[in-house]
Amino acid sequence: MKDIRNILEDRKKRSAKTAVILVSLLLATAFISLYSGAAKIGLFEPLNAMSGQILYMRLFRIMLAVLVGGGLSVAGVILQGLLRNPLCEPYVLGISSGASVGAVLSIVLGAGWMFAGLGALPLWAFAGAAATFFAVYRTAEVSGRVPMQNLLLTGVIAGALLSSIVIFIVSFSQQDALHSIIWWLLGNLQIFDGGLLVFVAVMVVAGTAAAYIFSNELNAFALGEEEAAHIGVDTERMKMVLFLTASMITGAAVSAAGMIGFVGLIVPHFMRMVVGPDHKILIPSSFLAGGIFLLVCDTAARTLMPPAEIPVGVITAVFGAPFFIHMLRKKSRL
Repeated sequence: MKDIRNILEDRKKRSAKTAVILVSLLLATAFISLYSGAAKIGLFEPLNAMSGQILYMRLFRIMLAVLVGGGLSVAGVILQGLLRNPLCEPYVLGISSGASVGAVLSIVLGAGWMFAGLGALPLWAFAGAAATFFAVYRTAEVSGRVPMQNLLLTGVIAGALLSSIVIFIVSFSQQDALHSIIWWLLGNLQIFDGGLLVFVAVMVVAGTAAAYIFSNELNAFALGEEEAAHIGVDTERMKMVLFLTASMITGAAVSAAGMIGFVGLIVPHFMRMVVGPDHKILIPSSFLAGGIFLLVCDTAARTLMPPAEIPVGVITAVFGAPFFIHMLRKKSRL
């Protein structure tokens, strides 16, 4: 009994230490990002209207980077936990491809209407993500159950089909819409709409909170679906809830920032090595680490080739592609 108490105490201390380190790194990274960019702003120089506006825009961008990076990381934790596969990430079920179809259609059709303070593009993208989730989930269902492999294969096929639809739409797009489509598909964290930022914040925070609430169920799934059912987990209901949660987070992130890959692959795997497999610790740690990672990538995207800006999706791919190949080779040797 004493040994168990000591283990729990050590775990709490390690979790607290990790949280302090991650929060400190996040604040430091945000501060550096705020004063980095093509437009140089001195730390102690008085602000004028232009420099104040630049800092205001960068602050919005920093907040979106933290929300998108943290949200995609949490979605990756959920999918890797449910599917028990470290190569899974938020885009594996075709959700992001569905969001892409919605966003590209919005750009091509020139939809300019607003709803609840949000523009057409993020709403179309989120609707595409939601429709894709329900289509994939229902297609994978067999006799009231959704086998994990069915869901994974259906998602991969749906993603490939929807990506082909995006390419088809792009090939017939007008020249003026083509730049907007490509820029969105490569990922962009610049945001001017406070309503969109609030929308993403609500979706990501609510999804992360739901994932944390069901962290014990995710721990049970790590033992296997049958083992989870034996210890009292309603596996079919929990799969629906957790996949919907991951899709909601991914849809919100993609609707605001476009296609930013590999965040949900790299960060959960790295944090699992640092803090262990317990989802009560892994979920908040991955959220903070994901925010740091995407913020670093976005700062690099803004500062490597000033005044030009590299799409942040290109930066994450530079880190993510070699990591994915390393993971694939490592998994094949097991």
